[in-house]
Amino acid sequence: MNKIHTSIRCMLLLLLCTPFIAPTAKKDIQKTVSKSAKKTTIDLLVHNGTLITMNKQREMLNHGAVAITNGRIVDVGIIAEKYRAKQTIDAKNAIIMPGLINGHTHAPMVLLRGIADDLATKDWLKYYIFPIEAKQVNKDFVYWGTQLACLEMIQGGTTTFVDMYYFEDTIAQAASDIGMRIIAGQTTMDNSTPDSKTAENSLALAVSLAKKWKNSELVSPAIAPHAPYTVSGATLQKANQISKEYNIPFIIHLSETKAEKDTGATYLESLGVLSNQVIAAHVVHPTASDITALQRHGVGVIHCPLSNMKLSSGISPVTRMLKEGVLIGLGTDGAASNNSLDMFGEMKTASLLQKVAGVPTDLSALQVLEMATINGARAIHKEHEIGSIEKGKRADILLVNIDAIHQVPVYNVISQLVYATKSSDVQTVIVNGKILMHDRIFAKSISEKAIRKHVKKIQQHIQKTVSKKTASTSIR
Repeated sequence: MNKIHTSIRCMLLLLLCTPFIAPTAKKDIQKTVSKSAKKTTIDLLVHNGTLITMNKQREMLNHGAVAITNGRIVDVGIIAEKYRAKQTIDAKNAIIMPGLINGHTHAPMVLLRGIADDLATKDWLKYYIFPIEAKQVNKDFVYWGTQLACLEMIQGGTTTFVDMYYFEDTIAQAASDIGMRIIAGQTTMDNSTPDSKTAENSLALAVSLAKKWKNSELVSPAIAPHAPYTVSGATLQKANQISKEYNIPFIIHLSETKAEKDTGATYLESLGVLSNQVIAAHVVHPTASDITALQRHGVGVIHCPLSNMKLSSGISPVTRMLKEGVLIGLGTDGAASNNSLDMFGEMKTASLLQKVAGVPTDLSALQVLEMATINGARAIHKEHEIGSIEKGKRADILLVNIDAIHQVPVYNVISQLVYATKSSDVQTVIVNGKILMHDRIFAKSISEKAIRKHVKKIQQHIQKTVSKKTASTSIR
C-alpha cells in the first residue's frame, strides 16, 4: 500500500511541476525575443558613463547613455537597452559631456605661435603680427594652419569654434574637411589685408562666403569687422547690413584695451549696429552704459582670460556682466597671443582670475562650465543646436577620462572638470555624430602626418623671411 501511495505522489508531483515549468520557460523566451525585436537601430550609442547634460535642469546621471542617428541626439538617459547601435562606445570611468565651444579664435595663427611674445597689444600688432601677416598669409597658410589648430582643439575637447581671419572661405573648407563645427567670420578692415585691398573687397568676400556655406551642417558663415579702431563707422554699418540681409553673425573685437573705452558697445549702438547677431570678443573695459547696451541688445560676449592676461589688457568684469544679464562665452583668442587653444586651461583661468579680482565665490565651477558649453552656445547664438546633450540637438559630445592620478578621488564632477581636468584627459570627441578622436587616436580620415609635413614647410619659409629681431631665438 505504501508503494502505491508513493507512486501516486510521484505522479501528482510530476503533473503539477511539468505544466508549471514549461509555460514559464516559454514565456521568458517570448519576452526576450519581443524585447530584442523592439530595439531601435541607431548609428552610435555612448553609454555607461557619468552623463553631464547641461540641459535646463543641469541633470547628471550615473551610467547614462546618449543615442545618436544622422548627426543628432535622438535619446538621452538610462536608455541603452532600447537601442541596437551600429557602433557602441563604453564610457566606463569617463564623463560624457557636451563638446566645448571656443567662442573666439584666429585658427591659422597657430603658425605664428611664439613668434612675438611679451609685448603690449598695440606693439604686438603694429610691429610684428600685421607686418608678418602681410608677407606670409595666403590660402596655403590658412588651410594648413587651420587644420593644425583643429587637431589641437579636438585633442582638447573643442567641437565648435568661432573664427575671424583672412581667406575665411579656405578656413571654412579646412575645418569642414577635418569635421569640426565652425562659425567662419570673414575679416573686414578699412586698410589693405592679405586677402583684400579695400574694405569693399572684404565685404564682397563676406557675401560670397554667406552664399556658399548657407546650407552647410558644419560651417556657419559670418562677417567680422576687425575692431572699431580699424574699421570706420560707415564700414561697420555696411557690415551690419550684410549681417541682417544674409542672417549671419557679426563678429568684432570690442573694448579690448583701455584705449578703446570710447568705442565700445555704446558707440556701436549709436551707429545702429548693435544687435543679437553680434559676437563681441574680449570686452575687458566696458563702461556701465556699455554693459547695459550689451544686455539690452542680446549681444554675446566672449571672454578670453589668458590672452587678456598675456597682452596685459586687463581683467574683464565678467562677474558684474553676468549679474546684469549679459550673455558670456569663453574663448582662447589666437595661439599667437595665448599660446594655446586649450579650453580646459581657459576655464580654470577664467574662474581663478575673477576670484583674484573679487571674492572666492565669484565665477563658480558651474558658471564657467556653462560659459564653455550651453551659455557659450547662447553667446554665439547657437543654443538651439549645440551646447547641451538633449534630444534633437547636434551630437557634439566628449568623453573625459576621470581615472587618471590627478583626477582621483572625485567628489564633485563639475569642480573636477574645471579645476583638475587637463586637455590630455579628453578621451573621445564626437562632432555631428562622427567620431573624430577615440582613445586619443584621430579618425582615419584625419592625417596628422600630412598636416605636420605642410606645417613644417610653412614654418621654414617664415623663418627665412621674418626679421632677425623676431626670429633671433627661434629653433632652426
